[in-house]
Amino acid sequence: MKRYCDKFRLALGLSVIVLMASCSVSRFIPDGEYLLNDVKMRTSDKAVSPSQLQGYVQQHPNSRWFSVLKVPMAPYLMSGRDTTKRINRFLQRVGEAPVIYSEAKAMKTRENIEAAVRNMGYLRANVDLLERKKGFKLNALYDIHPGERYIVAEIDEDIADEHVAQLIDSARAESRLHVGMPFDLNELDAERSRINRLLRNQGYYQFNKEFVRFEADTTLGNNQVALSLVVDNYRSVQQPERTPHRQFRVSDIGFAVDTSSHNLLRENVLRVKNAIRPGELYNEAHVQETYGNLSALGAVMNSTVTMLPDTADSTRLRALVSVSTNKRHSLNAELEGTNTSGDLGAAVVLSYQNRNLFRGSELFSVRLRGAYEAIKKLEGYEVKEGSRNQNYIEYGAEVSLAFPDFKFPGISRDFRRSSHALSEISLMYNSQNRPEFHRRVVTGAWRYRWSQQNRQRQHRIDLIDLNYVFMPWISSTFRRDYLDDATSRNAILRYNYEDLFIMKWGYTFSYSSQPLSGANGNYGTNAYSIRFSVETAGNLLYGLTTLFGTNQNSQGQYTLFNIAYAQYAKGDFDFSKSFRFSPDNSLSVHFGLGVAFPYGNSKILPYEKRYFSGGANSVRGWSVRGLGPGSFQGSGGRIDFINQTGDIKLDMNLEYRAHLFWKIDGAVYADAGNIWTFRDYADQPGGQFRFDKFWRQIAVSYGLGLRLNFNYFILRLDSGMKAINPAYSDSRHHYPIIHPNFKRDFALHFAVGLPF
Repeated sequence: MKRYCDKFRLALGLSVIVLMASCSVSRFIPDGEYLLNDVKMRTSDKAVSPSQLQGYVQQHPNSRWFSVLKVPMAPYLMSGRDTTKRINRFLQRVGEAPVIYSEAKAMKTRENIEAAVRNMGYLRANVDLLERKKGFKLNALYDIHPGERYIVAEIDEDIADEHVAQLIDSARAESRLHVGMPFDLNELDAERSRINRLLRNQGYYQFNKEFVRFEADTTLGNNQVALSLVVDNYRSVQQPERTPHRQFRVSDIGFAVDTSSHNLLRENVLRVKNAIRPGELYNEAHVQETYGNLSALGAVMNSTVTMLPDTADSTRLRALVSVSTNKRHSLNAELEGTNTSGDLGAAVVLSYQNRNLFRGSELFSVRLRGAYEAIKKLEGYEVKEGSRNQNYIEYGAEVSLAFPDFKFPGISRDFRRSSHALSEISLMYNSQNRPEFHRRVVTGAWRYRWSQQNRQRQHRIDLIDLNYVFMPWISSTFRRDYLDDATSRNAILRYNYEDLFIMKWGYTFSYSSQPLSGANGNYGTNAYSIRFSVETAGNLLYGLTTLFGTNQNSQGQYTLFNIAYAQYAKGDFDFSKSFRFSPDNSLSVHFGLGVAFPYGNSKILPYEKRYFSGGANSVRGWSVRGLGPGSFQGSGGRIDFINQTGDIKLDMNLEYRAHLFWKIDGAVYADAGNIWTFRDYADQPGGQFRFDKFWRQIAVSYGLGLRLNFNYFILRLDSGMKAINPAYSDSRHHYPIIHPNFKRDFALHFAVGLPF
């Protein structure tokens, strides 16, 4: 009963705050004016969508939390009129000022909407503005009456230049014009742009879309239009008489590097990234491609391509490619806080970058990391000789070198120019010392990355990725309790505390429907993204060791240098999409599926390749590695992080995002998912995937989140509550949404960036 009383008090408190805010609005509304409470559109033709016309609205009402409550205005309303007081200035800066209805902006909006609808082919459209006043508030309604749409019945052409006419005719299949199309001025303008691009890519450097126009005869009757495409001859201020358009060729290309930063860049690098070809017709697409290629170079700060007239030949142009360079060296330091199951610690990261190591825009990076964590409630473990304490100590180093090109034989020059590529080699060493064990990891990799279509399509190939994991020391207590004792032996645990060699190959593809712009470029937009990846390990080694009859170890595994190697296949698919309802409100959906299968030389996946569920980017009602597999119920022991992993992962998320005030955004969400294993492991009862019951093992949670949105990065705080817990079969524990227990079912997550 107490729980329901608390909920009632919370709801009552929020209602009182909103009511008090509403009552205080009137003192900020001047006499004879109104608060703009709402703006809506109504249309008599379903073909005209109000959502397409939102951009023409000149004045919007105050934003609402989740499209309901105008809470962002509340801090402003709590301020006083005396702006000399700091508290009043702060409240007004954080809150939203009440939007006073502007009749001038409303009339401008009406005119804009009417013009936009007429441009869509509804030439007799009209829009009425209805003002509905109640007290000091006003609702504006734009009533749209499109009328009949005009249709193009005839199309002819008037092109003065015969060669231009031939080029336009040769690309007829790409034309947006056809008999029966709506008389849509937006489509006609798009056709003008298409013809402009076509001709500028065919040497017509002086051509622009102003030479293309349309003449329309709307007197045919029956809402029909006779359309004429007109392409005028060339004319300029210096040359007022019209003459045929001229095609230009590129005579030669010059390169200039600004050396004021003392960061020299070899001219040959610019030549490789240049897509403009001497001797060929001027091509605007090649100029834009050159800009894109140069911007991808880490050593380049900005670039300019200038076309100059060739004094020796009036039909030729000289191209000048100029670049200014970035600072060559950079040094950064980061301090991180860590929390592993309540054990607090800190980490320091030092990184160095050289953006132009060999004067070819090569990126050389060195990253050093050291971490310390105080481990509590861990008794009975001896200290390794030479060690000073029983806490967690980690240190590591990573060195990488990236070349701004494909370093691989047989790659065509055209492909090198059209893709923004990196060839990267890296070496990494990591050392972890815990009271239970010491662990070392050595990694070496050679990979390729490249992007296309304004960075919307991105590819990555891990051509060679070698990992050597070895355990130089394991505590006798840990070995006795968890690895060697027949009554507590755990196959998954034991496998992950043995020396292991991993040689893998992988490919990753990602696509975003909108060009990327910063870490959160698609936040709050109608965008979708797709990502999938595949990787395999051990196949080549397995073929060689079986071919040459290499001996097997006591577990029946083939070895390399007396070290067993992993063999598996893994695939991941990820999809997310956002639906934007207004500038401040959007809905995002996410679906993720991962499958990894050990075979051949492995019966268990390496720990680093296994899936886990729960945490800030998964099912947020559970802590990291706190969910699954299947209906497996963790014991709360120290080694549950090993047992609560699987071979299959499913994530489904639904999140409503809203701007609250200032830099603060909010979210309401529901998550569902879990992990499973392919095999029925004795130490993970209930964890095996089965088609007839997996759907009953899908966990569900819900929650609220806050985001501190600085555009270029987002700090996120999410709170989650369990709704359906597959680890239990009894109703009280299986359905926490009906029987909530805050201490048992609540999880809090802090993260950087969006969850999907």
